[in-house]
Amino acid sequence: MSHDGIGPRAVLRSVAFLTAGMLTVPALAGCGPEDPAGEPLAGADVAAADRSDIADGGTLRWAVDTVPDTLNTFQADADTTTARIAEAVLPSMYRTDGRGRAVRNADYLASADVVDTEPKQVVVYRLAQQAVWSDGREIGAADFAAQWRALSGKDTAYWTARNAGYDRIEKVERGRNDLEVKVTFSRPYADWKSLFSPLYPKEVMGAPDSFNDGARKKLKVTAGPFTVDKVDTKEDEVVLTRNPRWWGRAARLQKIVLRAVPHDKRLSALSDGTLDLAEIDPEAARRITVAALPQDGNTPLMGPEADRSAADALHSWAVANGSDEDAADEEISAREKLRKKAEKYARQQKALGGFEVRKSLEPAYTQLALNGAEGPLSDERVRRAVARALDREDLAGAVLKPLGLPAEPVGSHLALSGQAAYSDSSGALGEPDAKEARALLSDAGWVPGGPVKEEKDSKKDEGEEAAGSEADTEDTKDSGGSEDSGDGDDGTYVVGEDDGRNHGTGDGKAPHDSGTGQLKQGGAPAGAYAPKGTAAPARADTAPVAKDGKALVLRFVLPSGPGSKTLETVAGRIAEMLEKIGIRADISKVDNDSYFKDHIASGDFDLALYSWPATAFPATDARPVYSKPVPAADGSLNVEQNWTRVGTDQVDQLFDQAIATLDDSERRDLIRKADSRIWAAAGSIPLYQRPQLVAARKNLANAGAFGFATPVYEDMGFLKKSAQGPEGSPGAENSDSGS
Repeated sequence: MSHDGIGPRAVLRSVAFLTAGMLTVPALAGCGPEDPAGEPLAGADVAAADRSDIADGGTLRWAVDTVPDTLNTFQADADTTTARIAEAVLPSMYRTDGRGRAVRNADYLASADVVDTEPKQVVVYRLAQQAVWSDGREIGAADFAAQWRALSGKDTAYWTARNAGYDRIEKVERGRNDLEVKVTFSRPYADWKSLFSPLYPKEVMGAPDSFNDGARKKLKVTAGPFTVDKVDTKEDEVVLTRNPRWWGRAARLQKIVLRAVPHDKRLSALSDGTLDLAEIDPEAARRITVAALPQDGNTPLMGPEADRSAADALHSWAVANGSDEDAADEEISAREKLRKKAEKYARQQKALGGFEVRKSLEPAYTQLALNGAEGPLSDERVRRAVARALDREDLAGAVLKPLGLPAEPVGSHLALSGQAAYSDSSGALGEPDAKEARALLSDAGWVPGGPVKEEKDSKKDEGEEAAGSEADTEDTKDSGGSEDSGDGDDGTYVVGEDDGRNHGTGDGKAPHDSGTGQLKQGGAPAGAYAPKGTAAPARADTAPVAKDGKALVLRFVLPSGPGSKTLETVAGRIAEMLEKIGIRADISKVDNDSYFKDHIASGDFDLALYSWPATAFPATDARPVYSKPVPAADGSLNVEQNWTRVGTDQVDQLFDQAIATLDDSERRDLIRKADSRIWAAAGSIPLYQRPQLVAARKNLANAGAFGFATPVYEDMGFLKKSAQGPEGSPGAENSDSGS
């Protein structure tokens, strides 16, 4: 998972109350002639090229987030880099295509079929004849059996993070010959194609010690186009080299160096020539796009160049106006610093001219998570009110339109447009409607303009920054009252009394919470009193709501650090939308590294933004994310990965049915029904598919923004000079030589 990004499937799997019977679920689009899955909103952008146009050799230096703690994707501390390495060096029976669907990997698998369903489901794998491990041994039934035993969950000596699917296998046997593997299931398993991808050799899976420790920093035996040469924690990189025993299309690159570079350092690394490929943020993408523009002398100054011009102008003004000598020296020093900064910026821009931005949409979506465990959001009516206050089209547009990417809201929790199970089920929740949202709040007892008891000595968590509090304090001062403004107040709302606390006397502004806990009101004749508990008559459609003397304030937790600007923008817009129905979102920024562990996973939030991937196997992979939390033996709540703590028995039943249904069409319908009920419960609201922005050398082919598709590592490489065009690619010489 990720708050602004998410790992691939291998990492994901390591991780008014309306009853279900009262829900009105719209008819499934799958019943009509049109496929509701549609097309992917954006395809891969990888500078596709024929292998004949790619030079033999060279080193691709590829930025990653980490040097992984383990090379075993089935361990709890596996991460996205672990999964990327596995894709390049290990067998996968199935891979993902450009539509996010599982397809047979012909390099390893000649065929795979369900040959029996009664009395047991039986799948027969027929392996590719040339498929061998790097030590020369054939890939076969012994490897399949060892992986099943390790991941079945029966032997607790194996420190596994997941066993979904493997726990349904009854036995693994050699078939009619060495190339045939027969897998018999104890219970039907629709997502059988998810298994044995990646497949580890029996040398890793055959014993607990080798599983737990033997594959953490090295893989002695592999079977992909590349093999692991070394994991260098001092240099923060993993080096992959060509596998000499690879039987498929020969890798064009000699090496792939996966280098750990923080996101805020990647632009410098690209311009310094130490990276060829890196996922970047929108600001870095803008810099690279500007660098690619023709430099005709008419391009307006940007960044430090503009700062330098301003400094020159300021210095000239100081001299002309007779500033004293010390001031002039200070100006000269400031100008020198800006000059150096501008020169560095100019050098970077020149070097970045050798790169381009390749963009698509990740197979992941960003959602608004609503913690339903306790507090106001434990009431489904309040969650639904929050959801119906959101303009998801506006939020998607704010993130994706500036990047030139399709800005459509995501309509499913369980799949993305183009995937087989996709259908827009958001209609189960209803269209955005502020009036209906306010009605839901009212039904739940949250009264617009109700009295609020001032809570003294309330403190925010140390180290957290609440957005809006400073502005609210200033607004209190400007209104003519003191910051305290609570002297003698008994909580009775005085209609129209303007004593510095009641705000909005005819200025057309919506009433708001001053930040002290006292709701400001106004707009009615002075002197009219209403008893406690009476709703304010003035502008009730936008007045803050309250219940039992407390305003409805939700703690909106965001991560700090590089890459959080987009989330800040989205959170700010959501806060504005909620304010229109009387809810205040109190935005708190917390430490980036502790965001998930200390806040999301522990339930220390009301609202939060983070992302989930969409996989080809939602019945298996999404169940722990949306299943109903259950009490554990020690009295705690077992939430698995359902950090919103919202779930229903009916959703669980639909997942259970889907995972046991071998008919593809029936299974898709069950998944879509489950999604409709997840929407109706309003525990999480999908917003937009995450943008995927990748900086790549202009002469690098078959690499970049992959979208849904699994990268084809053997086809990546640098174009021959004859295929680069008359001018070649600036800055590409080093990469072509294999530096």
